[in-house]
Amino acid sequence: MQNLVTLVLASRNSGKTAEIEDLLAGFPVNIKNLDAFGPIPHVAEDGINFEVNAYKKASFTARVLGLPALADDSGLVVEALGGAPGIFSARYAGENATDQQRCAKLLDEMKGHTNRKAVFECAISIAVPSGPSLTYEARCEGTIAEKPAGQYGFGYDPIFFYSPLKKTFAQLTREEKSRVSHRGKALGEVMAEFDKILKWIGQNMPVMEKFNCKK
Repeated sequence: MQNLVTLVLASRNSGKTAEIEDLLAGFPVNIKNLDAFGPIPHVAEDGINFEVNAYKKASFTARVLGLPALADDSGLVVEALGGAPGIFSARYAGENATDQQRCAKLLDEMKGHTNRKAVFECAISIAVPSGPSLTYEARCEGTIAEKPAGQYGFGYDPIFFYSPLKKTFAQLTREEKSRVSHRGKALGEVMAEFDKILKWIGQNMPVMEKFNCKK
């Protein structure tokens, strides 16, 4: 019987945690997010792209907790805004802004633009405490809706319109979204290789040495 591996999701986002738990259900892995641990220092997401930020979060979390960690860095890249909000997607309307405020700011910035092409991008990094990591990337193309629609999802989902299904991401069920989203695609790559990933984790996790205490 294969041992259960604890994999820490370097996030406190409950929606993201639920998506990843669903996708990795059936594998011998126990997903925990940061809410399962005490306070840990904040990681500055100051990398030049999504891949760098994902690695920073995963590597730091793995080193602090001594467990393998998975982090994703995702964002919305809007063509008419020169690629904004991009890596600043989560902080686009301020550090403590709500999802509703972020969407409102983006819609305000899009006023007068006829080009509403946008891409959701995602980079996933899986790291172990000693430093090595694996990286997976994916993207999903869509457009910015004129107004929010839908009650599911999180982040910019209510204003990201996915043409093939003629719905915003917030109008999709979790199962529908997982099949087509940037994160779903990247996690699909993770799922396809997860047996190999578990083996890789086992090979790269530090081995605890045992000592006999003698008086």
